[in-house]
Amino acid sequence: MSKLAPRRRRPVSIAAALLTVLPLAVTGPASAHPATSEASASYPSACPWMDTRKSADQRATLLLKASTLDQKLRWLVEHAANNPAQTVFSGVTYPAQVPCTPTVTYTDGPDGVRGTSGVTAFPAPISQAATWSVRLSEQKGRALAEEAFGKQKNVVLGPGIASGRTPLSGRTPEYLGEDSLLSGELAAAGIRGIQAGGKSGAVLKHYVANEQETDRSASSSNIDERTFRQVYNLPFEIALDKSDPAGVMCSYNQINGVYACENPILDDVLKDDLGYDGYVMSDFYAVHSTGPSLAAGLDQELNRPIYYTPDRIKEALTAGTITTRQIDEAAYRVVRAYIAAGLFDHALPATAAADVSTASHRATARAIAEQGSVLLKNDRGILPLKTGRKTTIAVIGATASNTPDSSGISAVDACSMRFRNTPAMTCTPVAPLESITARAARTGSSVVFDNGDDVAAAAATAAEADVAVVFGWYGMGEFADPASLSLADGGDALISAVAKANKNTVVVLETGSAVTMPWIDEVRAVIEAWYPGEQQGPALARLLWGDTNFTGKLPMSFPKSVADTPTTTPAQYPGVKADGQTIRQVDYTEGLAVGYKWYDQQGIDPLFPFGHGLSYTDYRYDRLTVSKAGRDLSVSFRVRNVGGRTGTEISQVYLTLPSSTGEPGKRLVGFSQSALKPGAAKTITLKIREKSADHPLSYWDVRKDQWRTAAGEYTVSVGSSSRSLPESATIRLN
Repeated sequence: MSKLAPRRRRPVSIAAALLTVLPLAVTGPASAHPATSEASASYPSACPWMDTRKSADQRATLLLKASTLDQKLRWLVEHAANNPAQTVFSGVTYPAQVPCTPTVTYTDGPDGVRGTSGVTAFPAPISQAATWSVRLSEQKGRALAEEAFGKQKNVVLGPGIASGRTPLSGRTPEYLGEDSLLSGELAAAGIRGIQAGGKSGAVLKHYVANEQETDRSASSSNIDERTFRQVYNLPFEIALDKSDPAGVMCSYNQINGVYACENPILDDVLKDDLGYDGYVMSDFYAVHSTGPSLAAGLDQELNRPIYYTPDRIKEALTAGTITTRQIDEAAYRVVRAYIAAGLFDHALPATAAADVSTASHRATARAIAEQGSVLLKNDRGILPLKTGRKTTIAVIGATASNTPDSSGISAVDACSMRFRNTPAMTCTPVAPLESITARAARTGSSVVFDNGDDVAAAAATAAEADVAVVFGWYGMGEFADPASLSLADGGDALISAVAKANKNTVVVLETGSAVTMPWIDEVRAVIEAWYPGEQQGPALARLLWGDTNFTGKLPMSFPKSVADTPTTTPAQYPGVKADGQTIRQVDYTEGLAVGYKWYDQQGIDPLFPFGHGLSYTDYRYDRLTVSKAGRDLSVSFRVRNVGGRTGTEISQVYLTLPSSTGEPGKRLVGFSQSALKPGAAKTITLKIREKSADHPLSYWDVRKDQWRTAAGEYTVSVGSSSRSLPESATIRLN
């Protein structure tokens, strides 16, 4: 694999600020004081960095000028940075911090505030991605930050981004799909939401090429530079262009033989090329060195001091592997980010509230569950369920009910992704069985239930009903990749048995990634509900009866089998270890052909393509026009609701570059939501700008070490999914 060849360009504001920090200074009183509850121009005379009339840059500079070396070193370790009154951390002693510095508490937060009760369990981020909604992502971020702050936590470790290299990646439900534009836009919206209140920070993770859990801390993602820039770095570039997260977390894996948290790409690409001016933190125990990590751009070691202890940093300083300037820059980045996020000016509450979930937050959770559920199949209009007559509905499957089956599985297990072997979120869901039963009663219909422990009994129950709704699931999450994309607990056999007993079978999937469906031709309808959070019952009942329409679209491709995916050889996934080697070598030889681009390049039909999602109404596209101004494009088209129900269509715009670029397939360059009543139409105009952060018209020129737009014919395609694009037009760029 070729070596990444980044450019170097130090952000001017940080370089200028550092000139005023040196030389090291000694302060007067070293006792720590809490941050003020509300920012004001009035501040203690001993704490000029609390003057809110000054910029975050100026305030950080003042604080560091008043700090000793050892006080600066506190900022380089999470525990020492965030607990200013404490001086001993796992046997490592520091001086007390300078006064007027805040207590800071991190929380993991992809789907809610983890590790505590009394919070909202939101659907998994993959469900959020399936909404394709910037508005909902920002709304969830705001709610998440409010709940975290109420629980005495003011930095959210999230959102997360990956590129969906394999659907077997264990953390797929934690991320936002396989497309750079979609995941970058939604991550940016989440960050803006988290930081909108001015008292919480967000940390974008995991940088970079963190595409599997198998040997995640002992594997090297081996990538050529063009693939790195266009596939794995790009969603971060987009997110950082449209938001300003306090932190970015580096990942466990190596990139081309160098651990992410000591890889020069932190300085050369993330900070210099992308201009990121926040701080870089490690993942838990993802640091493997002192001097190389600090020199590469790692600013803070997460958790306790191991490699960033004062003694180790001073040894590296003496050895010349780091400089005082690098120490100052790391401390400055952390302090400045904390100030900019409002952590210095808004003290955490004295006690954590018992319950911080609100009706508004639960409504957001339900909206994500509704809009993130994807109707994959609806044969002969079996859905929505008919409301004009009394029917018997059989609900089958353990995750439909809050009562555990013989294996202990219930709706709780489908609420969120896994953390080791248990649900990541504390969740008491409104179970689908409860909501379906209540909704059926409104039309005089009845519900019978079987948890699926006995397949024959479940089939018998289904046979006596007019409609069968059967739930299938599997668990996945951090620490392990699943062995397959098959349903857990005999789910495939259960669905087949129910479908044979009842020709009107509807399948609800609660999974964190794609599903292979050997029974797909036996059932009438399929819904992908992902891990739908605590409001799963109300959301699914409303969708099943058509009280709300389906709008969700797949944020990832669903293959017919794992053999159809881009990573078909052991060298590609899960990688190989040579005899006597401790690092698994994972070769990204599929290059740019990841996700839907792979299926396009190879001419493979996925089971369900990226962007697919049905509705209870139909849409028609026409009147596509494409014009240019220089090398920027203006794409205009009309979408019309030609069905009988109100709905919201997510229109997608794809671009195919000239063949000379060697690009696989097409790329998503824009999307838009339109709420339309029956018969209504809307003309949508999207601007495709050459210099925007997603580089829609460009490819990475390795020889010139820059983005380049090729001369030639470009094809613009518009429609409802990556494989349903009824309108297309070509335009030439010179």
